Amino acid sequence: MKRSKLVMVGNGMAGVRTIEELLKVAPELYDISVFGAEPHPNYNRILLSPVLAGEQTLDEIVLNSWEWYQENNIRLHAGKKVVEVDRVRRVVRAEDGTEEEYDRLLMCTGSNPFILPVPGKDLQGVIAYRDIADTNAMIEASQKYKKAVVIGGGLLGLEAANGLMLRGMDVTVVHVMPWLMERQLDDVAGKLLQKSLEDRGLKFLIGAQTQELIPDKDGRVMAIKFKDGTEVPTDLVVMAVGIRPNTELAEKMRLHCNRGIVVNDTMQTVTDARIYSVGECAAHRGIAYGLVAPLFEQAKVAANHLAQFGIGRYSGSLTSTKLKVTGIDLFSAGEFMGGEGTEEIVMSDPFGGVYKKLVIKGDKLVGACLYGDTVDGSWYFKLLRDGRSVSDIRDKLMFGESSIGDTGHEGHTKAASMPDEAEVCGCNGVTKGTICKAIKEKGLFTIDEVKKHTKASASCGSCTGLVEQILMFTAGGDYSAAPKKKAMCGCTDHSHQDVRDAIKANKLLSIADTFKFMEWRTPNGCASCRPAVNYYLISSWPKEAKDDPQSRYINERSHANIQKDGTYSVIPRMWGGETTADELRRIADAVDKYKIPTVKVTGGQRIDLLGVKKEDLKDVWKDIGMPSGHAYAKALRTVKTCVGSEWCRFGTQDSTQMGKDLERALWRMYAPHKVKLAVSGCPRNCAESGIKDVGVIGVDSGWEIYIAGNGGIKTEVAHFFCKLKTSAEVLEYSGAFLQLYREEGWYLERTVHYVNRVGLDYVKKKILEDHEGRKALWERLQFSLDGEPDPWFDFDKASVDTRQFAKLAAGQEA
Repeated sequence: MKRSKLVMVGNGMAGVRTIEELLKVAPELYDISVFGAEPHPNYNRILLSPVLAGEQTLDEIVLNSWEWYQENNIRLHAGKKVVEVDRVRRVVRAEDGTEEEYDRLLMCTGSNPFILPVPGKDLQGVIAYRDIADTNAMIEASQKYKKAVVIGGGLLGLEAANGLMLRGMDVTVVHVMPWLMERQLDDVAGKLLQKSLEDRGLKFLIGAQTQELIPDKDGRVMAIKFKDGTEVPTDLVVMAVGIRPNTELAEKMRLHCNRGIVVNDTMQTVTDARIYSVGECAAHRGIAYGLVAPLFEQAKVAANHLAQFGIGRYSGSLTSTKLKVTGIDLFSAGEFMGGEGTEEIVMSDPFGGVYKKLVIKGDKLVGACLYGDTVDGSWYFKLLRDGRSVSDIRDKLMFGESSIGDTGHEGHTKAASMPDEAEVCGCNGVTKGTICKAIKEKGLFTIDEVKKHTKASASCGSCTGLVEQILMFTAGGDYSAAPKKKAMCGCTDHSHQDVRDAIKANKLLSIADTFKFMEWRTPNGCASCRPAVNYYLISSWPKEAKDDPQSRYINERSHANIQKDGTYSVIPRMWGGETTADELRRIADAVDKYKIPTVKVTGGQRIDLLGVKKEDLKDVWKDIGMPSGHAYAKALRTVKTCVGSEWCRFGTQDSTQMGKDLERALWRMYAPHKVKLAVSGCPRNCAESGIKDVGVIGVDSGWEIYIAGNGGIKTEVAHFFCKLKTSAEVLEYSGAFLQLYREEGWYLERTVHYVNRVGLDYVKKKILEDHEGRKALWERLQFSLDGEPDPWFDFDKASVDTRQFAKLAAGQEA
């Protein structure tokens, strides 16, 4: 059978996705030719920003290699711009004279950057930010010049500004609107973003209107002048003020264009049924989409009709925006600005860098805007898209998906609970089942392998965390099954172990020293690596390395647990779960004085005060006069006890006293993750010692020690470790194990995962067989904890920023 001829004009993401979908369903139907104006294979335009920032290379963002075109018998005319299409003869002609005949034509000409029509726009040093050539031009400019101005405070402009700043330039962002990213964020989130970026070194001129660009004597831009007469000197001007559908060729072909190449629901142009169009150049029902997900939906429909199946219609897309701007997570969808007839639920924590706004109309969620914490973005989008009533979950809506149903206080692993048909990667339409199947059948172990085989996380990257979760539990679960050489984060190729080893071997004492020594790609790191490196420093070099509170998570900076309504939870320490009438009176008085709405007994035998205002935290701590319970920290949480032999007729050992002794010895101990202990006075095990990080059970002849248990979502029974006679031995052996975990565990790795990774035999050898080594571990732990401050009272010594507790002015949100 003679093949039909398909020619595609444009070699971008949407067009090549159409070809990929076509090859899946009709691989033998067409001879395919592709014209691309750029001299490159298809690459991920979304990842140009990491290339500019020096975090990735051009090779790493290629989606379809030269070999892919050859393997699929596709003639790629790279670097050849199409200038003419003869619709009568059905011939496509490039500017160098190259011609291809077609039976079907796919127009994927994308969009052009909008250039402000101001004097000086054509000067040397004035560029747009759209493709690899623009990116290379900025990189070259950063090596020669010092000052840059970026016009446009949208996503592209901010990414350009951040990349230029990371390459050493002094950068000013000019934005004519009242706040940044006004199409994706409301004013509060936009201003939070600006403050965060200012803290990193960017400068902003908000509301400034560009009048002209001023040249030097050589014809290069030297300054930007505004309508108020002020000027800012600059060596480079990057215009990132928006895009326009590229319809130049389509109009020349006499295709109907209105805000793009007008197409119907089968993605055929309304002028010529042989010609299809997808991507940013296509206008469907009056809308030209600029986001990846709707363009890939269009691609699937177009491929279906090119394959002659005649089914499938594109009816438009309800879009959401989930972005990561210079490491800050953002999400918006629907009518997030609110307005008449709507209600708003707002949670704002400027110090913690978290802001959430949900907009409700008629008992339905109609909009959402999230800043800093976007983990529930896809759930909110599903509620918005499905149009279901939220009246039954309204009180839990702000707290996210984990608050719905019996998910427990610790949250849950979203990946494990998702059905196989659930969509993980919206850009590429990849389901959880597809990812799991590829992992199992192809033996995939890294996120890059999953990207290569499934396309999940290969576009905007917003689903990367979820894909990593799926990879973890499908490949075997947690860290024990993941490659030991996995990079800490995108800022570096070094693994957790590499960083631990380097800090110890080279006596690195600060985050800056570590980043410099290990040649971090991102000079300031990110929210993933900074807390980890900070922990590795203080655990490796106690009393020498300086703790950086700003590199801790929000709860550890506030020294209390933030709740879903923006208030805080305060849990004072009760040694071994034991308290006194005096402590209870002080707690009761504080509850009355500060109008704390809820008082609850926790599972760890303590009292939780829920609903404390941030500005009241210091006074609540002072009035109750009890030590911090560290319920918010990666640290020792509780030592749970039963009443033991002092009161219980079954008790064989004094478990309450043993628990109090353990807790007093360990209570200021920071660790890779939270740590929980329990002491039971007899084998009846009322304190549930068998599912704790360290469990102690009293027997007639002394104590049995168990380690590496876990009572979370996936309950892990602790391993029997050893049998001891005295309380002093319990302290030494338990402390030595915990110090071994502190020194060797990876950040956010629970003891169960640490022991699974290194092996129980290794831990026994270190603690049970090496007597001197065990004593040295116990001594190092005591040295580390000696003099460690209580953050609720020793503010200066604990480096607590007390400014965060200042009462805000009327009208401001906490």
